[in-house]
Amino acid sequence: MDSLLDPTALQTLWFGLIAFFFLGYFLLEGFDFGVQMNVAASWRRGPGTRGTILKTVGPVWDGNEVFLITGGALLFAAFPEWYATLFSGFYLALLLLLLVLIVRVCAFKWRDKVDDPRWTRTWDVVHVIGGFAPALLWGLAMANIVAGVEIDENHWVTTSLLGLLTPFALLGGVVFVLLFWLHGTLYLALKVTGELREVANRRAAILVWPTIAAAAAYLLWNQLAHAHASWTWVPLVLAAAALVAVVPLNRRRREGLAFAATATAITGAVVALFGGLFPYVLPSTGDPANSLTVANASSSEHTLTVMLVATAILLPLVLAYTVWTYRVFRHRITDEEGPAPGSQLLAKAKQGYREAFDQE
Repeated sequence: MDSLLDPTALQTLWFGLIAFFFLGYFLLEGFDFGVQMNVAASWRRGPGTRGTILKTVGPVWDGNEVFLITGGALLFAAFPEWYATLFSGFYLALLLLLLVLIVRVCAFKWRDKVDDPRWTRTWDVVHVIGGFAPALLWGLAMANIVAGVEIDENHWVTTSLLGLLTPFALLGGVVFVLLFWLHGTLYLALKVTGELREVANRRAAILVWPTIAAAAAYLLWNQLAHAHASWTWVPLVLAAAALVAVVPLNRRRREGLAFAATATAITGAVVALFGGLFPYVLPSTGDPANSLTVANASSSEHTLTVMLVATAILLPLVLAYTVWTYRVFRHRITDEEGPAPGSQLLAKAKQGYREAFDQE
């Protein structure tokens, strides 16, 4: 068992890369989820305000999902045993997550296709579910990964679906929901003007307190009961300090710094969770010999080497495109009833198409 707890440098590097892609996903898609949850919080303000809220992530939400798609593909290729074992026990939860993410795409694409209040209201409900459910499911999944599940000698998860709903896992779900909601609320304050901006700042001032309490309990519980390293106290303290810093920054309306603080908190939390998990990737709560580790769950050294070369070429392109996208769409949205970003160009393209093909 000792050799299984001593991964090679390449295996360790790939564990870090997988953590990096999930960190990128939680940072970027996290505020998307939070913005969608704000649709529910601003429901009584009408479809115009709800539309404005959704426009703040309209140009970037699909690009943010690249980190999940890439991270999932790399997890499958670099750690196939980890990937297979996760699906053996988390299949229903992951299938539900996938279905929610698919329907969420439809909500973004179809909401403004029909000028009917009931149509718009229906897709706004889907948006709320599409923000809340993934955050909750990711929190449940991460908590069960770091705490461990029952695994047999064939590396099949034997924990039942209800067995995954432990107090620690449920707390993880609550923390992810609150943290992403706060993150998205501060992003919203950065992207809008007028009354909606003030509403977002006031909402963030309320959300920060339960987020601090729940996150502190969750990270301390993980560190004391499940972490396999002592150095992860450092990112844990960093995450706590960043969340506390949101309070004075929000009061002074330093929206950019407040948003950076929640981003720092998410970074610290993810580093603490993955760092505390290492050198395991999925501990067994029964026989420790059945645990999956970085060493026994990875692909061959040759496979990892080839993947590393490809990643070194493609990752800078992905990061550069992400930075460019946010730079292009950095401006605030000022008109609640105004067109979505890019809609005028799209309308011209459709008109040109109709004229070219004599369509009415």
